[in-house]
Amino acid sequence: MIAPEPLSEWPAAARSRIAGVFTDIDDTLTTGGRVPAAAFDAIERLQDAGLLIVPVTGRPAGWCDLIARTWPVDAVVGENGALAFRYDGEAKRMMRLYADSAPVRAGKRQRLERVRDAILDQVPDARVSADQSYRETDLAIDIAEDVPRLDDAAVERIVAIFEDHGATARISSIHVNGWFGDYSKLSMTRRMMSEFFGVDLDAAKSAYAFIGDSPNDAPMFGYFPAAIGVANLRDLAHRCPSLPKWITEAPQSRGFIELAEALLAAKACFDPDEFTESP
Repeated sequence: MIAPEPLSEWPAAARSRIAGVFTDIDDTLTTGGRVPAAAFDAIERLQDAGLLIVPVTGRPAGWCDLIARTWPVDAVVGENGALAFRYDGEAKRMMRLYADSAPVRAGKRQRLERVRDAILDQVPDARVSADQSYRETDLAIDIAEDVPRLDDAAVERIVAIFEDHGATARISSIHVNGWFGDYSKLSMTRRMMSEFFGVDLDAAKSAYAFIGDSPNDAPMFGYFPAAIGVANLRDLAHRCPSLPKWITEAPQSRGFIELAEALLAAKACFDPDEFTESP
């Protein structure tokens, strides 16, 4: 794989044509588990500049409801692509998309209970994520958030147990998430853009950027020409089947702010209609 290039080398003319940003949350918008005020400010300034802003995260449905209602964002994709929410403030209505119907989700949750028991039995240091009770579709195993970071052998064993049960498993910077089904962050992002915003993302993907930090972002890295990794992606790059085109100098939330500043500076200096260069 080709290593990402420094974000500073991304041409300003190409940056000026970006119409929206999809962003991971943990260790992309956060630093030390918190979203700093400067990162919230960067999100709001991007939205005020006319960009569509959508977090795309492994975090649970309960968190996504809060994010869609209270953050300066246009929608949110959660549980690694199992769902997407958009809050219509004028109508006072939450719009919800799910990869599976309610009965199917209920059946899969029962199957995941057996996977959970197997992981906790076979990986002594494994713990269920503290946010599990807010999830509707997947099982999150904590590997670094509220526990000392598990070693690679333990993480690989967790992944193997998920897969032995026929589940999909994806590694983030803090969790191993597992679910039954073939959806992903990318599949739900494409569907969400079509159903919520009337955008054919396959035709328009060059107008959108994605920024992330970990292996569960790899489908997004491989899809978007304007894909960016925050600097801490380097710690997990060996696990990523696809890498982004660009990488920030700063890690975590400071890397996101670096991207925001680069986009806003380009928007201030260029008329996108005057350029034909691709991102």
